[in-house]
Amino acid sequence: MSVGYRVNSKQGTQFRIWATKRLKDYLIQGYAINENRLAQKQQEVQTLKDGIRILSRAIQQKEENQNLGFEWLNHFAKGLELLDDYDHENLDKKGLSKRKATYPELSDYQEVIKSMRSDFESGVFGKEKDGSFESAIAQISKGFGEEDFYPTLEEKAATLLYLIVKNHGFVDGNKRIAAACFLLFLQSNDLLNNSQGISIISNDALASLTLFIASSKPEEMDTVKKLVISVLNRNRDDRH
Repeated sequence: MSVGYRVNSKQGTQFRIWATKRLKDYLIQGYAINENRLAQKQQEVQTLKDGIRILSRAIQQKEENQNLGFEWLNHFAKGLELLDDYDHENLDKKGLSKRKATYPELSDYQEVIKSMRSDFESGVFGKEKDGSFESAIAQISKGFGEEDFYPTLEEKAATLLYLIVKNHGFVDGNKRIAAACFLLFLQSNDLLNNSQGISIISNDALASLTLFIASSKPEEMDTVKKLVISVLNRNRDDRH
């Protein structure tokens, strides 16, 4: 195309007319496709909200009449509570665990990444692009004087997950690595499982939170971190 736009001939002129029309058609069609995708996404969000409202009414009816047979909703009570808090901007701002943190060494994180490489068919999985990965790890331990920037373990964990995802410090595998490092930090601080030995975050929840962070905008950072903190808080069995 570069050559075609420089050639000064009848054929060059015909090519430029053809190419300009094609580019115009592509831009118009491309916008239409993106507009359709946006409309589809908005419809999906609306469908989800409608479903939440229906389930919320079902819970209310259950409280009013125990004989309606909605016992199965109890299983999803925490998830519905989170959705409602998210909708009303009432997510948890702080975590529950204020004890001193145990910080895995950089080599510990790197060992986890190394152990994951054989599971993924990529020659560049876990290959660092810059120093942003080390920066994310260091950030959660910082503070001013004796006061930590992130006072609770949950806040540190949420910040770690967010920074590794958003910093894009690896050629490939940023989200998977972020999720694994997030779990390592929780495990190192005895926060991964509750007193019954059950993980406080499910596989699906981990994937959903990581994708939620990846698709978020910079101005939404506080909200997505609050959601992660809220998930960790609500799944603790010593929450008061």
